[in-house]
Amino acid sequence: MKKILNYINGELKAPLAGNYLDNIEPATGLAYSLIPDSDAQDIDMAVAAAKAASAAWANMHYEKRATIIEKIAAGIESRMEEFVMAESLDNGKPQWLARQVDIPRAVHNFRFFATGIQHFSSESHYMEGLGVNYTTRRPIGVVACIAPWNLPLYLFSWKIAPALVAGNCVVAKPTEVTPYTAYLLSEVCIAAGLPKGVLNIVHGLGSKIGDVISLHPDIKAISFTGGTSTGKRIASIAAPMFKKLSLELGGKNPTVIFADCNFDKMLKTVLRSSFENQGQICLCGSRILVERPIYEKFKMAFVEKVKALTVGDPNEEVNLGAIVSKNHFEKILSYIELAKQEGGTILAGGNALKPNGRCENGYFIAPTIIEGLSINCRTNMEEIFGPVVTIMPFDTDEEVIAYANTSEYGLACSIWTENLTKAHQMADAIQCGIIWVNCWLLRDLRTPFGGMKSSGVGREGGWEALRFFTEPKNICIKY
Repeated sequence: MKKILNYINGELKAPLAGNYLDNIEPATGLAYSLIPDSDAQDIDMAVAAAKAASAAWANMHYEKRATIIEKIAAGIESRMEEFVMAESLDNGKPQWLARQVDIPRAVHNFRFFATGIQHFSSESHYMEGLGVNYTTRRPIGVVACIAPWNLPLYLFSWKIAPALVAGNCVVAKPTEVTPYTAYLLSEVCIAAGLPKGVLNIVHGLGSKIGDVISLHPDIKAISFTGGTSTGKRIASIAAPMFKKLSLELGGKNPTVIFADCNFDKMLKTVLRSSFENQGQICLCGSRILVERPIYEKFKMAFVEKVKALTVGDPNEEVNLGAIVSKNHFEKILSYIELAKQEGGTILAGGNALKPNGRCENGYFIAPTIIEGLSINCRTNMEEIFGPVVTIMPFDTDEEVIAYANTSEYGLACSIWTENLTKAHQMADAIQCGIIWVNCWLLRDLRTPFGGMKSSGVGREGGWEALRFFTEPKNICIKY
């Protein structure tokens, strides 16, 4: 069975204690590789390597750093199909999705920031007749990047790329649920000539080494994407140590549909925003709020489209693949049962599936629509993070704003209307860090990405990411 290895000080290394974990293919429920069960001594070795490499990498000319990062992008691109197969195998998502979205976006993330650092400028402020201030931005030193399992390489690269181009050395932890493409990235970094110690990738249980990373005195900043409860844990440890924190956490995103929308365009996109990647995207719209005049029309059309979606082997041309793990599979099913107890009516799905052939023991759930729930029930308030959406009607603008803002989360919202004034008013009133009008997941990497309330702290993307991974220093010169 293949063994995934840690990447520390430029080399692929077995965990020091020699312990491994099974890596399960969600489509079959069977182990296909072994993951390092790393511990504190592996983290210490990675941090020491990063610390030793820090000065040389920080002082390397930015163009040279950018050239190396571009080589990493080219290295992933040259092994595109291998990365696609690995991501689908590890995560359970259909191969076509990894081929269209995950791996190309990872390539783009490295290229985007390799280019961006070459335009990242310092500031100066002239004080008339007195002097001038100028502000430098220098890398922090050793930083930690912790990524989730839903978009493994996509979100791993989204953190690592800006940290590296800004001149930091990184200790990175991919989730133990989907480690394979992070391991392949290690091989690409070696081939690209990334200096030893600049990037270190340590695999293992978050429950075992997460606190070690958060507590380590030589790690000065942490960028984390994942669940809100884990984010709270990291903040409780790191904040008293005055580490910089970027926390991209959960979402319970509203999709707001007005009667004047372009119905066909809306229906096609809402199908995606509800169930793409098995609903395992923090930006998916899991609460669908529909203006009453078109509620029945929408319900009938949406149920028909959802029932036609295919679920099965990620190696085949299906719409939805497998849920990422057995634990998450069981969690999603428990929420479907909770929705029934809370008075919900299942309009589509609501059950586990057993595809024939090699996937009969995999983790598959039919895309599920639930109607008839109160706006503040647990099903509508808590993040399920699966192929489950609720639908409900609304009558007034004030009502739907209240519904949309009821959740403790405030990550993203989609608004569907052809009324320009209404679109602006809704976008201003709804408490989310990202608002899409007549679209979903249309991303410009230059824009700030992140949420309000319990959806996180800070922003990623564009200059926001490069600012996070640098420290400003103001220097005042008196004439």
